[in-house]
Amino acid sequence: MNHHIKRVVLLLLTGPLVCDLTAQETASINWSEFVNMRLRPNYLAEILPADPASIKLPPPPPGEPPAAVRGIYLNAWIFGGSKFYDLLSLADTTEITAFVLDVKDGTGYMAYRSSVPTAVTVGANGMPRVRDVRERLATLREHGIHPIARIVVAKDPLLAENRPEWAVRDVDGGFWKDRFGDAWVDAYNNSIWTYAADIAAEAVLMGFREIQFDYVRFPDEPAELLQRAIFTARRPGESRRNGIRRGLELAGARIRELGVPFAVDVFGLTTSATNDLGIGQYWEDVVTVADVVLPMVYPSHYYRGAYGLDFPNAEPYTVVRRAMEDGIRRSAGIEGAAKIRPFLQSFSIRRVVYTAREVRAQIDAVEDVGLTDWVLCNASGRYPAGAFRPSYRPALAPPDTAQQTNR
Repeated sequence: MNHHIKRVVLLLLTGPLVCDLTAQETASINWSEFVNMRLRPNYLAEILPADPASIKLPPPPPGEPPAAVRGIYLNAWIFGGSKFYDLLSLADTTEITAFVLDVKDGTGYMAYRSSVPTAVTVGANGMPRVRDVRERLATLREHGIHPIARIVVAKDPLLAENRPEWAVRDVDGGFWKDRFGDAWVDAYNNSIWTYAADIAAEAVLMGFREIQFDYVRFPDEPAELLQRAIFTARRPGESRRNGIRRGLELAGARIRELGVPFAVDVFGLTTSATNDLGIGQYWEDVVTVADVVLPMVYPSHYYRGAYGLDFPNAEPYTVVRRAMEDGIRRSAGIEGAAKIRPFLQSFSIRRVVYTAREVRAQIDAVEDVGLTDWVLCNASGRYPAGAFRPSYRPALAPPDTAQQTNR
């Protein structure tokens, strides 16, 4: 079976688990355990008492992000399917103000047909899952939902295989591949950042109001596997940290010309780590380059003993609060530092079922340290209504069709 097909099968079986898991963590998952979880009751259907009472969330001025970005992630299949409208209904009645939507995911394929020349020539239009992207983005605008385009950068096997000069190479020739058999592009190469920025420009023309880059890093793989990797675009003496910063600066300059915020996803441990984690991500670098930084502080991703906790996954409030406190402290002395908007966990893994209570605990941790923004991640689009405050959001008036006709 083709390895890409195998990965799709895994996503179908374990969808709620996949939100940029590290390679080491993914390899340690007992897949049968979580396949069997599909037979359990839907614990995420639990509804908690709403507190405080219903709040009114007026829509932001046209073209501007909401005062507080409280979002959920939708993969391309959900973005283009009927579940999109179910989640829109959830947003209409809760404090959710934003959707993070896949535009180019970790397969390298575009969610919709692109006109970007590189996307066309490498075959990125070969799996369109959103046939009416402009209409759906217009619907989000009418409902006062801030649409954010998620664009994966360095994990792009399609681009690597069709632009081999941009790919990470193997010491024995050919493509270097990670433990799942996927090729990566070289994050030292300016071309991959330019390609992502071109996709971002098109996304803004489509109607997206913010750009969010993911996989802005080098592969996270065991040392013996990484020793086989050759990064041909690396400049003499350049570190991974410097390579990522250089790429972000290049892309960020282009995206800011579009007049929308530039957001970047990073590993949750970057808020606390004193090095670049071996992948090129360093907190002080990212918060000075991006407008928004999203540390993926999923409690399930923290090792035993982190923050003095025996089992971090079972203590979502403490993990998120400690991670945010570290990030805030490190950003405090940096003028113009990026807004912190953590990615939070809304999926169950490693013997802990995340209900509305666990999800809300993370949100409370964010707000208790004075932050207002957050995004929840669940690859299957399962978000517990009871985790959110109810709200009333008046829809924006649709464009004046009469004026448009007379133009």
